[in-house]
Amino acid sequence: MSPTQHPGRLLRRPAREDRSTIAAQPRPATGSSSANSGRRSEAARLAVLNAADDLLVEHGFEGLTIEGIAAAAGVAKQTIYRWWKSKVDILFDNLALDSGPGLAWPDSPAAPADLRAYLHRFATFLGEEPAGRVLQALLGHAQLDARTAELLHTDFLDPLRARDVAHVRACLGTSEDEAAVLLDALLAPLYHRALVLRRPLDRAFVDTLLDQHLGHPAR
Repeated sequence: MSPTQHPGRLLRRPAREDRSTIAAQPRPATGSSSANSGRRSEAARLAVLNAADDLLVEHGFEGLTIEGIAAAAGVAKQTIYRWWKSKVDILFDNLALDSGPGLAWPDSPAAPADLRAYLHRFATFLGEEPAGRVLQALLGHAQLDARTAELLHTDFLDPLRARDVAHVRACLGTSEDEAAVLLDALLAPLYHRALVLRRPLDRAFVDTLLDQHLGHPAR
């Protein structure tokens, strides 16, 4: 499925076999006992995801442990390992599940104003939202861990880029290559400011960046 078919949310590629149960809501068999078990499993899964988000903010990536997540979520470590192989997988599923609203486009982007609005949403997502903090943590860890890098690029960053390049083309009427270069020019300063300088992605900064590359918007 093309990343541009559902512009309002990010779509992951079909899960690999060893990730087939990750972030998948249980489908209990008919019967009250099975249904109750399914609800408990879903509640436990969500508790783990929420705990991982909270602990990442409190302790950072290095301080995040499966033991800590289990304690905060009120579940056994074995419960976590039924669904996830590592803390990276937990964080990735939080990113995949929670990034949709922050990285949404209009159904049919077709004007420079749509691109400007998206860049502001991206800046807010990366700099302020919990899922943006998760993305920052995974980007940092991906510099040291090949598996994290492959997972993040193949299942998130590459589909995101393909979708965004298509929408930039629709907004500005450029070629694919021109849209890709412009997208890099707009997003790279946001990543640099957030990850390297550790400075806020305030609205004035984003507006200045947009004005440099797109010109001032019509009043």
